[in-house]
Amino acid sequence: MMKPRADTCDTLPELAPLPGWVLSASVNTFEAAAFRSGAALAHLGCVTVASDLPHALWRDRLALAAAEVCASLAGRRETASSMRDALHLTKAGDDPGPLGTILRQWSRAVARPISVAHLAKVIDGVGAEQIALCLGATGPTPVDRAAQVLEALLTDNPRAETAALILADAVLAKSLGLSHVLPLLALRLTPRDLRLRGDDLRLSCHRAVVAGAGQALQTASTVARGAARLRVVLPKLRAKGAALAVDLFLSRDALAPAALAREMRDRLSDRAARRLCERLVELGALRELTGRDTFRLYGV
Repeated sequence: MMKPRADTCDTLPELAPLPGWVLSASVNTFEAAAFRSGAALAHLGCVTVASDLPHALWRDRLALAAAEVCASLAGRRETASSMRDALHLTKAGDDPGPLGTILRQWSRAVARPISVAHLAKVIDGVGAEQIALCLGATGPTPVDRAAQVLEALLTDNPRAETAALILADAVLAKSLGLSHVLPLLALRLTPRDLRLRGDDLRLSCHRAVVAGAGQALQTASTVARGAARLRVVLPKLRAKGAALAVDLFLSRDALAPAALAREMRDRLSDRAARRLCERLVELGALRELTGRDTFRLYGV
């Protein structure tokens, strides 16, 4: 297998992880938890403006992790792989089933800028008026606002975990000045956490933000390295529209060759899309995500 040149990829700087003291020990006081979550969010803010980070891919990869947590909250012990299959191997217009629906909500939620109209289209069971109220939440800190939204939605409907977590992370991202939903709380809140109310829920949210930011930073580092490898091999590709294909892989967690061909319109046939994906795997720039010989999915 051909590897990327060391002078172009292997020497890229790592995205800095959270400082050790932020993650070093659990905290039991609200003040300490709030201080650490603030430090984690400040550190994460530096990464959200990194020019070499494929932000759309980063958000979509985190959306998959958040969807896996939400499936668990719904009593379904499913893997990320099975959720990818449920969404990406379902024909357009067909019902992807419960697992695919959860992942579809998260993937669509993170794909476009935060707005009432957009979130009303992608979140099941929550109307535009209620979404507007959530996005207008007030409170002393971004985490407090997100906790307020969680409490309000889950008090009305305790089984609406996915909708509540998408909106809580939307409120958190909006309060931080981000344009898109960035899954953080959804990565780490537990069923026990979501049954809490008041200050207990706020404390759990501050803790979850620290852990979620740490996970988001690890994911950012992974996708940044993968993106660098993919950009390096672009000059080696002779396929028509290869640059557009690379851009698509830098914006999606996973693509099937047939979906890649559809996105490329008339530039790439299904067969040519399969060959391009296989070539990118040979070059070490993509991974085949399923381990199967058929119905394959590819991603950075």
